[in-house]
Amino acid sequence: MNLALVLGFIGVGMMVGMAGAGSAIGVSIGGKASLGALKRREEAFGNYILLSALPGTQGIYGFAAFYIFRDVFTPEITLIQGAATLGAGIAMGLAGLISGIQQGEVCANGINGIAGGQDVFGKAMVLAVFPELYAIIAFAASFLIRGLI
Repeated sequence: MNLALVLGFIGVGMMVGMAGAGSAIGVSIGGKASLGALKRREEAFGNYILLSALPGTQGIYGFAAFYIFRDVFTPEITLIQGAATLGAGIAMGLAGLISGIQQGEVCANGINGIAGGQDVFGKAMVLAVFPELYAIIAFAASFLIRGLI
């Protein structure tokens, strides 16, 4: 068994799995808020959709991080490459998981505000970008780690 490959596969699994889980939970939070909001203000459905979909980007970042590491997986993979992939996976996975969930919460609150008749769509989008920033930073860190190995 090649320890470097094991570490690397755990890393990319975390990138895709945890970031994807954060997105799935985040869009579900927004989707549930949208369903409740439709009962109060159906004409704002387009705004609800955009806010509900926003947490889905973390899963995309996780997959993109996996994509930039895919060529590391060769029979000649070194322990450093495997460990670096694991480190990037932990960073991307955790940031994607947590930011996706928290972004879903922010978006759900924006949806509830819109359903209550408030003109907060633009402000909700701006505030929802704050958790997104940390997933972007984790993706950038993964990209930089890949450049080092």
